Amino acid sequence: MEVERTKEIEWREIERLEREVEREEALELCPECGSPRLILDYRRGEFVCQDCGLVLEDTYIDAGPEWRAFDSEQKEKRSRAGAPVTYAFHDKGLSTIISYNNKDFHGKSISVRNRAWFFRLRRWQKRIRISNASERNLTFALSEIDRMVSALGLPRSIKEIASIIYRKALEKNLIKGRSIEGVAAASLYAACREAKIPRTLDEIAAFSKIKKKEIGRTYRYLIREMGLKLMPVSPLEYISRFCGMLNLSRDVQKKAIEIIKKAEERELVSGKGPAGVAAAAIYIASILYGERRTQKKVAEIAGVTEVTVRNRYRELSEKLAIEILL
Repeated sequence: MEVERTKEIEWREIERLEREVEREEALELCPECGSPRLILDYRRGEFVCQDCGLVLEDTYIDAGPEWRAFDSEQKEKRSRAGAPVTYAFHDKGLSTIISYNNKDFHGKSISVRNRAWFFRLRRWQKRIRISNASERNLTFALSEIDRMVSALGLPRSIKEIASIIYRKALEKNLIKGRSIEGVAAASLYAACREAKIPRTLDEIAAFSKIKKKEIGRTYRYLIREMGLKLMPVSPLEYISRFCGMLNLSRDVQKKAIEIIKKAEERELVSGKGPAGVAAAAIYIASILYGERRTQKKVAEIAGVTEVTVRNRYRELSEKLAIEILL
């Protein structure tokens, strides 16, 4: 019963993190004027657009402390709680650490006679924190996930979801016979799909020590054995990021979204790679608005070949009857 309850709590945590990601994405731009200048008015508890004054949320709860601190010393003294529980550490961030400052509770320096004793305490504490092979495995895997999340510029919520997925894989003994790095990379890819912040296998493989083919194979194995139900990635989810990387205007982005929506209505996207379709739509939109980018440049950003961009471009332009002047 205790194990089932723990699993239920973990899945609730995943759902909460997904809602946070969706809320952050939804509140990124003002729905009225499209401005990114959104501020939180703490006095009124409202989330407001600075340009048009639209109130996006009128019951915003301040989750911060009720006290104020004007320096780090005051903050440390007035704080009544430690860091929140996180799945990104093998011990969930609940263990204590003996500081290397060599100072006691009152801020006085520890005598030279007692420093050797504290040094031995620190050494034994490190050994106790990681006591068995399972914890060593988890520690290494979570540090690998943290490294890849940082390199890819992903939010903290993705790291939490990936950590939970890896923990579940470890509990079900799915790591046996597979590299820790491979399962960590596959867990991160699954977390990106879960939170609808897609990253291609090429992007994950670029910052991992494992090849793309191995990551894909391990990912398919995890979702099959763990029963993860992940929806297919829509090309629309790549548009804003690819346009930003190509320095294209908002008009080009809107046109690319319009092209993909029409393609989805006519079922032209089925069976096609979402990154390739998104790249082709962006290429067409950039030509129509006079901000042309080469097929090679678009293909590099999307992580696909020029042939793929060319084929998808021809299909979309012919079947959607888009006239393009080259």
